[in-house]
Amino acid sequence: MSTEDVTLTAGDAEVTVQPGNGCRIGSLRIDGVELLRQGERYGSFPMVPWCGRIRDGQFRDGASVHQMPLNSPPHAIHGFARDARWRTARTSKAEAVFTYDLTAPWPYPGRVTQIVELTEEALTLRLGIETYGDSFPAQAGWHPWFNRVLDGGGEPVRIDFDPAWQEERGDDHLPTGRRVDPRSGPRDDCFGMPEGVDVTLTWPGRLAVNVRSREQWVVVYDEQDAAVCVEPQTGPPNGLNTAPRLVTPIEPLETATTWTWTRL
Repeated sequence: MSTEDVTLTAGDAEVTVQPGNGCRIGSLRIDGVELLRQGERYGSFPMVPWCGRIRDGQFRDGASVHQMPLNSPPHAIHGFARDARWRTARTSKAEAVFTYDLTAPWPYPGRVTQIVELTEEALTLRLGIETYGDSFPAQAGWHPWFNRVLDGGGEPVRIDFDPAWQEERGDDHLPTGRRVDPRSGPRDDCFGMPEGVDVTLTWPGRLAVNVRSREQWVVVYDEQDAAVCVEPQTGPPNGLNTAPRLVTPIEPLETATTWTWTRL
């Protein structure tokens, strides 16, 4: 199995996956135009085995309390698969499969699989988490950094969506547990979409990208000048404590997102 970059093509769409750098999407180009912010920490990375922040890096599983490294003090953030070397299991022209084995400091043995599928009009990303032993709580999602302005200039991106609620954010950047009416930006907030994530990014006169997922949680981050983030995920920040999904020997955690583009 290799950790070399993998490039998929379909018509005028091209995506590059970097299994050696957290299995992130390092590049997504449509008609030669780069959609994702470039850089070792950017692109679009999978968030596993949790999404967003865990309060004080601690989560409870039954009577056990587990401590994760505080990579965003005083919290732990975005899992650690984004910092790991994944392996390429198989590839074709427009599909690739990658795997990563969960190891310490995560207290449970298991495997994460990401499948990347490209067509001329869409990119589909799938994540699965399976256990090699006991059941455990987990989350999965994606953290894309979309360029605020596309190559060649033009107007900045507009983000359009209609959430049912916003998770009230405390001073520690974690949800307080209260749901409030959605507020305008700038945002670093989690929103609820019970019918599934449905967010459209529009670069006027250039391109529109619709981000969809069957999950009901999305984090929108637009506080930076260079990029914006639309992050579909299986639960809210601190969700290992408040809304975990259980990975069992007979039921893995499986989720997906599809980004569909339209030329304007």
